[in-house]
This record gives sequence, structure tokens and C-alpha cells, in this order.
Amino acid sequence: MGVVLNIENGKREPASIKDLIDLTAADMGRVNELILSKAGSDVEMIPEVANHLISSGGKRLRPMLTLAAAQMFGYSGEGHVKLATSVEFMHTATLLHDDVVDESGMRRGKKTARMIWGNQASVLVGDFLLGQAFRMMVDVGSLEALDILSSAASIIAEGEVMQLAAAKNLDTTEDEHFAVIKAKTAALFSAAAEVGPVIALATRNDRAALRSYGMNLGLAFQLIDDALDYGGSSQELGKNVGDDFREGKVTLPVILAYRRGTKAERTFWKRAIEDNVTDDAGLEKAIGLMTRHGAIADTIGRARHFGEIARDALAPLEATPQKSALIDVIDFCISRVN
Repeated sequence: MGVVLNIENGKREPASIKDLIDLTAADMGRVNELILSKAGSDVEMIPEVANHLISSGGKRLRPMLTLAAAQMFGYSGEGHVKLATSVEFMHTATLLHDDVVDESGMRRGKKTARMIWGNQASVLVGDFLLGQAFRMMVDVGSLEALDILSSAASIIAEGEVMQLAAAKNLDTTEDEHFAVIKAKTAALFSAAAEVGPVIALATRNDRAALRSYGMNLGLAFQLIDDALDYGGSSQELGKNVGDDFREGKVTLPVILAYRRGTKAERTFWKRAIEDNVTDDAGLEKAIGLMTRHGAIADTIGRARHFGEIARDALAPLEATPQKSALIDVIDFCISRVN
């Protein structure tokens, strides 16, 4: 269920991250080997749970950002592979924890780990992956990179708690929602992009450029996910369309539709989100109200705005294949709504 989102005028080449994939292919091969090695344990359940999610077909976008950003500034050591693996482990750990908090049943077209092994195992294996991530950060020997990624881990956890506190609260403002997604999603994108130039000993301005790029890319990425939950496909989302609605999540399309709605429409939203009356008919009505009030289109508009900030952050940097590939990532993330 959903509506087809296509807000482009005229024809253009479909956005792709092929150049990023090609540029980082050799390093990603080493990252994937390290992932399998570091997800191993004598405790049988740990690799079972970890590999269930690790092998389920995610794009591994965040570690590719780390690799490309390190390459961009001429880094030639081994540390970027370990940091990229750390970034992916942090992301995987947050997904395991998220699915428990959100009581999610599906992830990337498969049953979530919590549905197979239970909540306790999902949380504890997530903790194991975080521990392995920090061990690899220490191995790299860059105190600054360790500081950036460990700070991101704390911020992500704060974002989870912020989201939990705001759960089902229709009085959540747009600014409050941005604070949540900045912490939950954008902080890791930002850290993943920044640690590359850090270990390449790039200038302070270059590091700041990649940090800003990652932060704004992450905001755009999450806002497109917010929109896709009401107008995408399960394949694009990696979960069931309408899951945010069924879980009573107050995302930006909900915030905008609720604030712009009539008294009767707000009663509908309160019943759906606060009282958890979220059947298929309710989802269809929610999409209709969002369409009527421009909530989905405006969410995409906000994403485009952050995408432009990410693009501008890279503008002063020297032209390289990696810079071009990182710009392509912005277009790819936003083009998912077409």
C-alpha cells in the first residue's frame, strides 16, 4: 500500500552510487573479510545473530563513505579498513537495538533477529558488535578518530532515548524531530565521513567539510526514509511500507499533516498514533491526508534542502573521483522517492 512518489520534472539520468562502489571495491573486499572475522565468536549464538543481519543485503553505504573520504586525501595505510568496519558494526548494533525498541518484525525483507532469537539475544549481540568496533578503533591508534566515533555512539544512544520519550507524542515539533534524526541517523553518517580525512591527516577545514557533508547527507537520507514509509516500496525501505505508522512513530510527514489538519483530522491522528488504531484502512487515510496537505512533498523538500547543504560543504574541495562519487550519493539518496 502507498502512493507512487515522482516529483521530478523532465527526464534525467537515474542517480547511482556505482562510482562509489567501484572506487571502494578493493577496500570493501577487505572490510567484508574483517566483518566476518570480527563477528566470529566461540559463543555460537553471536555469529548466528550477527550474520543474520550482516548478510542480509544492506548497501554498506556508511563504510564506503569512510573509505572514499580517506582515499580522497591520499591515505595509504590500513586504518581506514578497520574504521570502516567499526562504522558498519556500529550501524548493525543500532539496527539490532532499534528492532527491539520498535518491536519490529521485518528488516530488509527478513524476520528480525529478535523474532528468531528473542530481544535479549538481539541486545546482547548488538553490545558485542559495539565492543568489537571499539577494539578496532583502538587498533588504528588515532585518538581523534576514536573520539569522533565514540562520541557518535553516545549521541546515537541519546537519539534513541529522545525518540522513546517523544513516542506517540503528536505535539512533537519539527525542530524536535530534526534533533532526534540528527542524533539517531545523521551523527553516524557525519562520523563515518569525518574519520577518513582525520586519519589521512587532512586540514581542519577539510575535516569540517566532510563532517558537514555527512551530517546533512544523513538528515536528507532519514527524511527520505520518513517519506518512503508512506509512499515507497518494501524493497526500497528494507522493511514493510507503513511500519512507522503501525508502530505509532511521529515522523515528519505525520507532524506536518497533523499540524495542518482540521479538528476532525487531528482526532483521526490521535486515534491512530496515540491509541494505536492502525489498520490498512487507517494507513490509506493517513496517506490521503498527507497528500492533501503536502506533507510528503514537503518532507522531500526538506531532504533536498539538506542535500544541497551537503553538496555545498564539498564545493571548496579539490576535484577528485571520490568527491564526484560522494556528490552522487546525495542524488542517489534523494532519488529513492522517484
